[in-house]
Amino acid sequence: MPDSGPLGSSPPEQRPTPHTALPDAPAPVIPDLPVAPIASGFLAALHPAVMTPGPPPAPAPAPAPAPAPAPAKSTGTAVRESADAPAPDSALQGILRGSTGLGMTALALADRYRAALPAPESPAPVPPAEGRAVPGLYHHPVPEPDPVRVEEVSRRIKRWAEDEVQLYPEEWEGQFDGFSVGRYMVACHPDAPTVDHLMLATRLMVAENAVDDCYCEDHGGSPVGLGGRLLLAHTALDHVHSTAEYAPAWQESLGSDAPRRAYRSAMDYFVRATTPSQADRYRHDMARLHMGYLAEAAWAQTGHVPEVWEYLAMRQFNNFRPCPTITDAVGGYELPADAHARPDMQRVIALAGNATTIVNDLYSYTKELDSPGLHLNLPVVIAKREQLSERDAYLKAVEVHNELQHAFEAAAAELARACPLPTVLRFLRGVAAWVDGNHDWHRTNTFRYTLPDFW
Repeated sequence: MPDSGPLGSSPPEQRPTPHTALPDAPAPVIPDLPVAPIASGFLAALHPAVMTPGPPPAPAPAPAPAPAPAPAKSTGTAVRESADAPAPDSALQGILRGSTGLGMTALALADRYRAALPAPESPAPVPPAEGRAVPGLYHHPVPEPDPVRVEEVSRRIKRWAEDEVQLYPEEWEGQFDGFSVGRYMVACHPDAPTVDHLMLATRLMVAENAVDDCYCEDHGGSPVGLGGRLLLAHTALDHVHSTAEYAPAWQESLGSDAPRRAYRSAMDYFVRATTPSQADRYRHDMARLHMGYLAEAAWAQTGHVPEVWEYLAMRQFNNFRPCPTITDAVGGYELPADAHARPDMQRVIALAGNATTIVNDLYSYTKELDSPGLHLNLPVVIAKREQLSERDAYLKAVEVHNELQHAFEAAAAELARACPLPTVLRFLRGVAAWVDGNHDWHRTNTFRYTLPDFW
């Protein structure tokens, strides 16, 4: 790895500038608004209509020609056929549609924020990205991400990776580009006021993946000694308070490898733009993530194949949770700490992380089968523990995801009814948007993922 460049000193935590407009455009001021009544269709507008096809039936002899073709019928789950006909099993759509009642206009912020960005010069329509969804997977589509933002985020994150943190050697450049992190973050954060807000999430996402790849998996990672490496990397997020004699050595260590350089820089940007509460929330969720890494590493060292329930418990920690939990910071507002700490909010966030992580298991299945050794994912664990064929285990994992996704939507809807504060409702919409954007990125990233031939 190249030697680290100067990253500057870490800003003290007590000097954040919360809710201050970032440089590329002024962030609109959102006043405190009165609590509004919840309309019956609050979230339906967040999720456009989509049909999720199920596995096709077995081939049958071709029917005789008919005078007129009959309408095609989906064999999968109908998420929604029209904007006026919400599916009865989508409780979240019933809550987060976007009421026009008193105080609710502040929740539909994406279009208002886009007005603060420089208008592109009549861009050509963007064709939908390639890639198909896992058959039978319950999901919601997202609008094609803004190409202007995607291009700008992609440009900035590559400059950060190359010039500020020296993240990867030249031979890894194709893999970095193929990750398509610009598209990923723009799809997941549609209410980000500015590109600078999007960059807060983008740097953290790239840094997290650098730790995963370099410490755990693809690029020299190993379960052996992982705990020590993760602990030292975590100090880039949660600073060591040491003595005058030993503090300089710790400070120097933060530039000793690419993952720590990335963690340090990404967190410095985040701390400067958020409140102490938001920064500490992120640290807590990253500690959860690192604990999940360690559980998976311990099983790899001992050759243990967990029970399905054990695997799901591990995945509640080794999952995407740190990403949707910062949706308010990326949106330029703050979910109050007591609202975030509510048990029902914690359940919503946990279910969102669990569902999105099983999406990763399903789309990365063939990629992981091609990697050396036994790589645990939900279909593999189900196949081994329940003596199912690879196909049947994969299809059962789809059912597990669908149950988690429905549980997330029901829990979010119930919380929105119980606590209909504007910031809570906006946060729930932000988490739902992240869940949808995460699926869309997996579906469209054909550079990384291909589906198994099970249908």
